[in-house]
Amino acid sequence: MSTVFPEVLIDISEPYSFSKEGLEQIKQNRWAINQWPLVYFIDSKGQKKKCYIGESTHAITRIASHLANKKKAVLDQVLLIGSDWFNKSATLDIESTLIRYMSAEGSYDLMNGNYGLKTHNYYERKIYREVFSRIWEQLIERQVVRRSLTDIENSQIFKYSPYKSLNEDQYRSLLEMLDGLTTKQSNRIFVSGSAGTGKTILATYLMKLLKSDIDLSDNEEELDSSNGTLREIRYIRRFQQQYPNARIALVIAMDSLRATLKDVFSKMPNLNAGMVISPSDTFKGPKYDLLIVDEAHRLRQYKNISWMGAFKKNNEKLGLDNTGTELDWISSNSKNQIFFYDRDQEVRPSDIDESRFLDLLKNKATLKLKLRSQMRVMGGADYITFVDELLRLKRETTEHFEVDEYELKVFDSIIDMQHVLQERERKYGLCRMIAGYSWPWSSKKDKKAMDIEIEGIHFQWNQVSRDWINSLTAVNEIGCIHTTMGYDLNYGAVIFGPEISYNHAKQCIEVDPDQYYDKYGKQGVDDKQLKDYVINIYKNMMYRGIRGTFVYACDAALRDYLKKHIPTFGAKTAATPAFRILSAEEALDNSRAVALLNIMAAAGSFSDNQLPEQQQWIELPNDIKDIDNHFVCKVVGESMNKIIKNGSYCLFRRDTGGSREGKIVLVQSTDIQDADFGSGYTMKEYHSSKQTTEEGWRHESITLKPLSDDHSYRDIELSEDALLSLKVVGIFEQVL
Repeated sequence: MSTVFPEVLIDISEPYSFSKEGLEQIKQNRWAINQWPLVYFIDSKGQKKKCYIGESTHAITRIASHLANKKKAVLDQVLLIGSDWFNKSATLDIESTLIRYMSAEGSYDLMNGNYGLKTHNYYERKIYREVFSRIWEQLIERQVVRRSLTDIENSQIFKYSPYKSLNEDQYRSLLEMLDGLTTKQSNRIFVSGSAGTGKTILATYLMKLLKSDIDLSDNEEELDSSNGTLREIRYIRRFQQQYPNARIALVIAMDSLRATLKDVFSKMPNLNAGMVISPSDTFKGPKYDLLIVDEAHRLRQYKNISWMGAFKKNNEKLGLDNTGTELDWISSNSKNQIFFYDRDQEVRPSDIDESRFLDLLKNKATLKLKLRSQMRVMGGADYITFVDELLRLKRETTEHFEVDEYELKVFDSIIDMQHVLQERERKYGLCRMIAGYSWPWSSKKDKKAMDIEIEGIHFQWNQVSRDWINSLTAVNEIGCIHTTMGYDLNYGAVIFGPEISYNHAKQCIEVDPDQYYDKYGKQGVDDKQLKDYVINIYKNMMYRGIRGTFVYACDAALRDYLKKHIPTFGAKTAATPAFRILSAEEALDNSRAVALLNIMAAAGSFSDNQLPEQQQWIELPNDIKDIDNHFVCKVVGESMNKIIKNGSYCLFRRDTGGSREGKIVLVQSTDIQDADFGSGYTMKEYHSSKQTTEEGWRHESITLKPLSDDHSYRDIELSEDALLSLKVVGIFEQVL
């Protein structure tokens, strides 16, 4: 039976002065005096706020050490965060998580280095994620921070932050790279890894690490040597001694991703936008001490590009003919290079031939490393293998590929796929449609033109080329490989266009060049090469979604092929019901049991006045993982029929506070009497208007909006005394 997370006392102290006098007061704090594991937060009050985050079982000694550090004299006050539930593993995890979110939240310039940020796996780690959420909510209430965790998680600065915690695979590779650069004198390091193995994260982490301002007054004895932190610091010092004021840059060939990372670097201490450069920029200034090349598979050769003249001039600077490549430029213009590479992400003839990278690998002086752990998609490495085998027709079984934590569906209707994607967008954000280059880009010149028509529905291609996924209109447009490669989405809805089809007779996938509209993507290549590029494009688009991937194929035969391997949206059989009803006795021993509440939530007006009665239990299907603090109820009415059909059983998460803006909520009102509705329950999209005062903020009004095809339903407006009787019971998760 699902359990509600127990009430954990999170004790965030009142601010202590960051001074000798304040230290004396800290000595009276019950967590500090008992040498209990705790997390501390030291910040400044000035216009340009700074902060430092740490954890310790010896907080008094550690904060005294910070006081002795002249660089931290700008800090003003200390918060101590303690709990009876804390242990050393938990505080290490909370510390690194707080650093990750604070670095992207925007309220402070973080004074921490990023060394030692490593994922900590320990007993009940999932529970402590909820503990962290409660800590963050308290920091919002105290106005220490402003943004919600979800808002931060969907930001590019969070996704590419050099303060991300590394997993074991990444961390081991990091130490080998540092050893290669400083001890073995390896001037060329080659890191391979498939999509989602964290290559970009490792590249940005390394950039920040090598530019760290190592604090020589910090006592090395206080650093955690067990997890490699001390080794990192010694490697950094060695590198900085070998290359004083080292000239380092991150090279990105792709315009959009480069612009995004420039923005990220501009907001990070010790980094700046000028450290993210194009291959052509490597000619500027003296030779670089180190160039870190992310997405090296997208480096270009003298073929199928729009700037052949400039490319040729760069080759001539190095005495090269037209066989020269951006790989040659980088090698010539730097003393050391680190390449992050994936051969399966070559998508255009302009991408350097794989043979050139194989020559690097054959060189005995090249340090060769490989990343294996899947960091992006919740379907794991098995999903990556599945997609490769699916599109290369190498799958030996026709059983549907299903993973508990990953939502993979093929759709028969583009309308259904768009509607479901919009549901996920409301819940998670960053849910986008993407397609192969199967239609001309008419709207590039005529902004009113429609580019794509599927089932009578019209769409436009992406209206911006840089950072499209975060643009205001992206949710209503369709992106392509060039606007999504290198980016993470929560859900990707992949449209296989008319250029790709399945031949039943030959049992093969075919590509029609006449229906493929990337001019530079097909010029001068044969049909086999084009097919390889197109397959790679669709593979990589199917790798974008963190939480799930939706698929639609314009070709009916290809859709039928995909449906043999991917579950079809809307397909249910009597043998696989959405849930099983349990007796109270059965529920006691069932870990997947949640309450079925008989409140008959009215998706229309408020229903008759009645209190919820927990009469039954249900067993949730295995693909729903997070069941703690959840319940199910039946929704009746038509006011939410764009999302929820009349009579649907819906899964809710109990409301524990935090922002509800824009979410679909189940609410109870006992104070409203109206001809259209009586006191009771209803389900609507929640919007609030707030007023800020010196004492904090309060709700001025709350609007409950219907999402219905029936325009007779009106917004429910609540204000003043009516707000006092309104209770948010649950947050809508999904229809069962």
